[in-house]
Order: sequence, then C-alpha cells, then structure tokens
Amino acid sequence: MSLVGFEAWAELAGDSPTSRTEWAAVVAAWSEPHRRYHDLAHLAAVLGLVGELSAAAADPAAVRLAAWYHDVVYDPRRGDNEQVSAERARAGLRGLVPEERVAEVVRLVLLTARHDPAPDDPNGAVLCDADLAVLAGPPAAYAGYASAIRAEYGHLSDAEFTAGRTAVLEHLLALPALYRLPAVAAEWTPLARANIAAELSLLRTRAAEPPPAAAPS
Repeated sequence: MSLVGFEAWAELAGDSPTSRTEWAAVVAAWSEPHRRYHDLAHLAAVLGLVGELSAAAADPAAVRLAAWYHDVVYDPRRGDNEQVSAERARAGLRGLVPEERVAEVVRLVLLTARHDPAPDDPNGAVLCDADLAVLAGPPAAYAGYASAIRAEYGHLSDAEFTAGRTAVLEHLLALPALYRLPAVAAEWTPLARANIAAELSLLRTRAAEPPPAAAPS
C-alpha cells in the first residue's frame, strides 16, 4: 500500500465520494510543479516516519492526518502557509472525522510553523520530529535538500535567500531541542546540528563575499 495512496488515506478519513475527492485534491496540491522539496516525496517520508514513531503519540490518527496537511498549501512567496494549510485541513476534513480530531489536526499543522512543541505534547513531538528528520540525513542527502529549498525560492536574490535561510537555521539551532522523542533525539541531534552548522558556514561565507564586479560597458 502506498503511503500517499487512497487506501492509506481511507484508513483515516473513510471511503466515501467526499473522502475520495478530498484525497485527490490533497495529492494534487502536493504535486504542484513549483515544489522541489515540499512535494509528494516529502509527504511520503513524513508519513513513513510518523508511522514508525506513532507509538509515542496520544492520537496517532490525528498526527497522520496532520502530516497529510502540514504543507498542503506551500507558496514560497507568502509567509502564512501553515495558517492556510491548517484552515485547509479544517475545511477538508469536516464531516470525514470527528470534530475533536479535526481541531487537533489544525493545532498540529499550526505547530509546524516553529517546530517547538511543549514538553507534554507527544502528538506535536511525533509530527515535528518526523518533519525535521531530513536535517539529520547524511551530508550528501542534506545538501540535496538544501539545494531543493533554494530552488523553491528561486524568485529571491542570493542575498535575500541567504538572509532568510540563515534566520530559519538560526531559529532551529536556538530551539530548546531539535528533536523531542528520546527514541531519535540522541542519534539525530548531533547529525542535524552538524549539517545545519555546515550550511550556516557556507551561507555566511557567501554573504561576506564582495559582489561580482560589473562587466565593462
């Protein structure tokens, strides 16, 4: 069974015409051509990790649904993607799952704006750890991820992207913990911190370089 196929979705939202229509719309959103990292492959990766970590969650179904929606709206030109994604989840799941679960999905999607779940939030810990797992990948895989992020922000100049990306990475390093689940934190944290530090060093080096001289007219 595919992690992003209808059968996996139906386990959470049922098999009905409305559910099939919503699944197709969600998959179409994740398949938009401007996505280079936040695409169906990322969705599948997060869903797979949520499944592996789900024993730590209080409501595994809510966490899985939040994974489906956490970047369902992704426009690099706007700064409220998580808010709009949360509202998309609220509208799309209405009538498909209980209202209390819809509310939890909305809360979890909003949490991915800063990836800073409270210590007593196991659902948030599972989702955020799964979403940030890419940071702890092998250096070559991390470089591919960073390159894909740059491609998504192709509308920004190098200076604009460097400033924004540096702020994001510094925020991550300043979190009380990058990963909250003991099952992964000890292994993933040093790998992620090393990858982030290497990218920050590269970004800062680029920012310090003088602009290229203008060609003679």
